[in-house]
Amino acid sequence: MRDVAPRPLRIGLLTHSVNPRGGVVHTLELAHALHDAGHRVTVFAPASKGQEFFRPVRCATCMVPAAPAPRDMVEMVGTRIEAFRSTIAALRPRAHFDVLHAQDPIGANALADLQAQGLIDGFVRTVHHLEHFEAPQLMAWQARGWRSASQLFCVSRLWRDKLAGEHGAVVEEVANGIDAERFGPAPEAADAVLARRLGVRRGAPVLLAVGGVEERKNTLRLLQAFIRFRAQSPEAQLVIAGGASLLDHAQYQRDFAATAAAAGLAIGQGQPIVLTGTLADAEMPALYRLADAVAMPSLNEGFGLVVLEALASGAPVVVSRIAPFTEYLRDGEVHWADPLDAASIADAVHTAIAVRDPHRIAASAARLAERFSWPASAARHIHLYRQGLARAQRARLEDCVTT
Repeated sequence: MRDVAPRPLRIGLLTHSVNPRGGVVHTLELAHALHDAGHRVTVFAPASKGQEFFRPVRCATCMVPAAPAPRDMVEMVGTRIEAFRSTIAALRPRAHFDVLHAQDPIGANALADLQAQGLIDGFVRTVHHLEHFEAPQLMAWQARGWRSASQLFCVSRLWRDKLAGEHGAVVEEVANGIDAERFGPAPEAADAVLARRLGVRRGAPVLLAVGGVEERKNTLRLLQAFIRFRAQSPEAQLVIAGGASLLDHAQYQRDFAATAAAAGLAIGQGQPIVLTGTLADAEMPALYRLADAVAMPSLNEGFGLVVLEALASGAPVVVSRIAPFTEYLRDGEVHWADPLDAASIADAVHTAIAVRDPHRIAASAARLAERFSWPASAARHIHLYRQGLARAQRARLEDCVTT
């Protein structure tokens, strides 16, 4: 008998934003890899009228109508849960998905509602990391989003073990990936163009951080480290890219600005501190190449895609000596720092710039690119999806027999 290849799956991936955040990048890269493997993929994301993803998307997309974000976080999350729920419910008569997979609590709670209503059999949830929220409702939504899932994935051993050990959850680890063809160390004409536009000074030490000014990213302590570093390198610049977030970081950003002002450091184009805001996706490889070092002294991360992108771009990287970084990075590949100690971060930055070794960075990037690829991640997802579908089918058959 001739083997029949499994049919392609119809997959809906839900992400919380169209802006460049780590979880959104993961969703789009995974979507492309699944699409390229022959599966029918649709990416769902909340968007206001006319808004699109920050980068081109090769598979189908569905923009979930979202009103401008209200001031109240609970209200915003609640309205987006409802928008996801009603959009997917309305699609059901004409669109069937084998797998619905949420990457965050907003999409997961919408799917949990549909599951409770009997409109879907179950759903998949990837936990990148968990947050602490002051509002009890946000904490409740976060917990419900992963507790209600039929299958639970994590992108690191850290979070897999936390959910399994602290909550008894059954969790599978799925890897991130790196597009090694997109990021590279070879200079391009676009690098100088971007430097002029942002006011990044060539020849002076440039320290880059990606992710905006946020407490989880430890940006205030990074600023304190930069102040120490600048005492030795007065022309140094701190460039902070990104910052599009659904969370409220206003007070932390005010503290950051006050600390910079107290140190006599101006913020703006061409100044000692450059806040770029959200950049065009096509500009990110050039931005990494402008950096003499990339710093990611985070307090809490799901994985840290920035590390892979920076190394692939030829930049030395300073990272917190904590999991998940310690899971996949080796001594000598990055420069470790104590994220709670500004002096430790400053020392790591100084060493990263002073002893920059392009050959070692290239070897590290090659090893990581071999270990972390989006096609391999997609294959792992498909294997787990099919396992989940097979279990669900067996459960339905058993129900039929017992009834």
